[in-house]
Amino acid sequence: MSRHYNFNAGPAVLPEVVLEQARDEMLEWRGCGASVLEVSHRSAGFQALAQDSEARLRRLLAIPDNYRVLFLQGGAQLQFSALPLNLLGATARADYVDTGIWSAKAIAEARRFGQVNVVASSETSGYTHIPPEQDWSRDSGAAYLYYTPNETIGGVEFQFVPDSGAVPLAADMTSSFLSRPLAVERFGAIIAGAQKNAGIAGLTLVIVRDDLLDRASPVTPLIMNYGLQAAAASMLNTAPTFAWYIADLVFKWLEAEGGMEALAERNRRKAEKLYAGIDASNFYANPVPAECRSWMNVPFTLADSILDEEFLRRSGEAGLMGLKGHRSVGGMRASLYNAMPESGVDALLDFMQDFERHQG
Repeated sequence: MSRHYNFNAGPAVLPEVVLEQARDEMLEWRGCGASVLEVSHRSAGFQALAQDSEARLRRLLAIPDNYRVLFLQGGAQLQFSALPLNLLGATARADYVDTGIWSAKAIAEARRFGQVNVVASSETSGYTHIPPEQDWSRDSGAAYLYYTPNETIGGVEFQFVPDSGAVPLAADMTSSFLSRPLAVERFGAIIAGAQKNAGIAGLTLVIVRDDLLDRASPVTPLIMNYGLQAAAASMLNTAPTFAWYIADLVFKWLEAEGGMEALAERNRRKAEKLYAGIDASNFYANPVPAECRSWMNVPFTLADSILDEEFLRRSGEAGLMGLKGHRSVGGMRASLYNAMPESGVDALLDFMQDFERHQG
């Protein structure tokens, strides 16, 4: 195979055109005499980039005017703390849905700041399904309802947006952000690490409704305060300039590719093709029911785990990178983010079929 395909879960594959432009602009950016790595976040050039990238993201996701878009640091895990600090308010109670390792981490962190009601959990089943929404045990006085639409490790994904009623809905969309259209108006707050579909590690996007900006606890660190960051245009401190620059290039690429509708169709097709190949085999298996399978992260196991190392060695030699499953669950995982071309899925399926034939 002459081409390599990167199936890593994150930091993940980037569009080649983005990497090429970043390479070409590395020594001098926009004729300013310096690299983008060297310019001030408060320079006119970078301020223009910041404004343009926010406008582009707003177009891509049709973000309403009464929402702020924040370009922050610290990864999504920092937001596991920042979100309750900003949204719990005087209520100090929140509802959380437990569907995987990342939601469990968010729950553990939120409990440091208030009372958490776990409305439903799939832990006893090994996090392989989404608990039916009608069975959730909610707190009508909760400050917000939190869930993780896509669990990267378990490969479980919500195929619906929960109905939170008058309670603000909050979501960690790190692994599904920008993979399809999004009804932002149904949410109070959205957090998303950039290193899946929006760029590189070091940048976290937060989208928060205006009416939720004044709830922050007095002990909230200043740089974690959504209201202060919104007032400072995400530049309360030195911004993650290079990660922001890469995100801007990715947003441009997404627009050029046809936007969210086009990406959704492509991502759906890639995932369905890989699942069909797994389901048609007696050698490979996926533990997640069809109704809650992830488009972005496809875990699978081999008939005999003793073959795992051989599979990884040979797939690596074939140019298929990053297929080892998360250390907590084992097996394999193929992440199919926006920049993974359909030819990558075809190459993986060809390899899987060849590997299976040689085990007979």
